[in-house]
Amino acid sequence: MIEYKELQHKKVLVLGLAKSGVAAAELLHELGAFVTVNDAKPFDANSEAQSLLSKGITVICGRHPEDLLDEGFELVVKNPGIPYSNPIIADALKRELPVITEMELAYLVSEAPFIGITGSNGKTTTTTLVYEMLEKGKKQPLIAGNIGTVACSVAAEATVDNVIVTELSSFQLMGTRTFKPRIAILTNLYDAHLDYHGSFDNYADAKFSVTRNQDNNDYFIYNADQPIVCSYAAKSNAQKVPFTTKGKTEQGISADDTAIYWRGEYILNRADIALPGKHNLENILCAVGAALLINCPLDAIKEVLATFTGVRHRTQFVREWKGIKVYNDSKATNCLATKSALEAFKQPIVLLAGGLDRGHSFEELRDSMSNVKAVVAFGETGLRFIDFAKSCGIEQTIAATNVEDATVYAAKLSVAGDVMLLSPACASWDQYDSFEIRGDLFIDSVLKLV
Repeated sequence: MIEYKELQHKKVLVLGLAKSGVAAAELLHELGAFVTVNDAKPFDANSEAQSLLSKGITVICGRHPEDLLDEGFELVVKNPGIPYSNPIIADALKRELPVITEMELAYLVSEAPFIGITGSNGKTTTTTLVYEMLEKGKKQPLIAGNIGTVACSVAAEATVDNVIVTELSSFQLMGTRTFKPRIAILTNLYDAHLDYHGSFDNYADAKFSVTRNQDNNDYFIYNADQPIVCSYAAKSNAQKVPFTTKGKTEQGISADDTAIYWRGEYILNRADIALPGKHNLENILCAVGAALLINCPLDAIKEVLATFTGVRHRTQFVREWKGIKVYNDSKATNCLATKSALEAFKQPIVLLAGGLDRGHSFEELRDSMSNVKAVVAFGETGLRFIDFAKSCGIEQTIAATNVEDATVYAAKLSVAGDVMLLSPACASWDQYDSFEIRGDLFIDSVLKLV
């Protein structure tokens, strides 16, 4: 860890706990800052706050005092999920106090370079692929960020011999000021999280933060097939590495129907790749480009691509049963992700879908429903999804109570040669605390049937 002294003896407010807040508070305390933590959860039921208090960190729990910022704080570190409309955050910005997320802290203390990966879809798969390739190539990677491991904890332990592979949400990136990855990746841009950002432009600007501070010593891998991404790439000062799935090009990394090319040179056959789907081809191009820029051996890259079958909860192959292939795509919390999953298969699909009702239309899925033979829908959007399925000409539809119930119905509708696919097109929060819980319950239900 870099001996970072800029925060020594400064008063810092950490707003919101969870894993990132706890890690940020502990790191700030270690850096010599005077840390105060504020969390809505009452102290008696807040084990994280109790632990921080035992370490000499000031904690204020159970409420957010209106006059909290009158304590003379010089920096606010917020949980990424807390919106900027939050009264304390709005007051901090009005007072011109810097507001950051723990990702910025990670960058400030890290001896290791970063690979920063963001985009509307494909972040988790790309991040995992890059990590696996670098691990196989003995490049000593560490993995962190939105994928589940708090970045500032990882960065505090990293050395110059490591490289930190980070999945970055727009929420995290909005809270960065100097963050400068050695390699930045922007997989794609689509409408997402507009309830948080207020507009697509604000959302896209947050994503662009992944390359905003880069210079000519850095690399920016971006989607050359999306004009909106290209317009943002034009503003980057990094060395640009475009990727495209529309045929061989002389620049960046590209793919045609049979092969993948690096700067116009053949490097591997697509038939040797285990991971299905056009959307995954984009993720693969990003990952291969990043691995090559880190001088990862091509043999290591090929070995990973030949064996990697997907990230948990993202078009994850569960098992084959009675000739039915079962896939868990619980991480598909929007229509675009479900559209990508549907287009990855040529077989008849029994689709399990539904979840939190945000009032969004399912029309984006219509052109991708041709292989869907049956729909089992659940959650708040269950009946709406069934109406949509019927409008697509799908006659076999069942309304289920929850994902466990839906699994039983879907199994009865499936025959040998079918794909049974959980790809909800909706968030999980109407019934489950996370898409991971929803996906795990689906897997458990499948295994019980088997």
